[in-house]
Amino acid sequence: MLFVFDIGHGLKLRMDVADFHFDLPEHLIAQVPLADRSASRLLHLDRSLGTLADRRFADLPELLGPDDLLVFNNTRVIPARLFAQKQTGGRVEVMIERMLGSQSALAQLRANRKPQPGMHLEVGDEGLLRLGEREGEFWRVDIASGPDWAALLERHGHMPLPPYIQREDDAVDRERYQTVYGEEPGAVAAPTAGLHFDQPLLDALARRGVRRGWCTLHVGAGTFQPVRVERVEDHEMHAEWLRVDETLVEQVSETRERGGRVIAVGTTSARSLETAAANGELAPFAGDSRLFIYPGYQFRVVDALITNFHLPGSTLLMMISALAGRETILDAYAHAIEQEYRFFSYGDAMFID
Repeated sequence: MLFVFDIGHGLKLRMDVADFHFDLPEHLIAQVPLADRSASRLLHLDRSLGTLADRRFADLPELLGPDDLLVFNNTRVIPARLFAQKQTGGRVEVMIERMLGSQSALAQLRANRKPQPGMHLEVGDEGLLRLGEREGEFWRVDIASGPDWAALLERHGHMPLPPYIQREDDAVDRERYQTVYGEEPGAVAAPTAGLHFDQPLLDALARRGVRRGWCTLHVGAGTFQPVRVERVEDHEMHAEWLRVDETLVEQVSETRERGGRVIAVGTTSARSLETAAANGELAPFAGDSRLFIYPGYQFRVVDALITNFHLPGSTLLMMISALAGRETILDAYAHAIEQEYRFFSYGDAMFID
């Protein structure tokens, strides 16, 4: 139930995570990407008119103008899922959460028996890992001998497909669970709104005169973690590293002067821009963000958003509800389900303007 309470300085929204639940038929969860990136469907939600339109992602240039700025997240997904062996023979799955340098990382571990600090893990015949201390739900994992993390993951790592994709990764995922413009390695989950862009579509947008800006946010595995509290405002957001540079700040300012829109490509770009504007004005920023955007939040930078369809009760669903309204979003999702849109990472997209 949605309700309000008095905090002494006016009224504030308070809501339950259950308010963001919807029923999704399992067959609508996309398990594989389409043959062509821009062949995805696009549900256009026009907030000013209160309308929905079923379109194709390739139609996007028709919905944008030469005064608009698209902000992309140029992170690159690393093959962060690694299978190692204890020296006693037991198998351990190492899921990298964050790189701490060329020799150290934070990771989630899965093993039949509880790992212990100081334990060594073998990767193939060339890598030896040493477990450090536990840091919350993650372990510090250091390279004890062998190649650095980048080389070890390139040779032995698997693409970290989300848990709702019920299959092992394959060679296709190396390219398709990756944007065509990603160039800053560090993400362990894809910024999925960007997966729909191919080079012909980027060229069409350029001919339309649409500007491009770049930020970097290394998506963490925490993006898939369920919200385990009852009340939305009690949730503690996971940290993700991001960077917004001076060039992007200037591009946003120029867009405002032209009367154009700042359009975030994905919730990660939106989170980056809003984090960099947390003090009231957009400014360069580099560091961790725990910004949690849910209904009641007032966007400072983002005017419109391109995004995939999100998990029930997720922080990402709450973010887009902050932009368009909870009931509006749930109505749009009901339409998408009725029309059998494909959901989640390899699924279809929405344009909220």
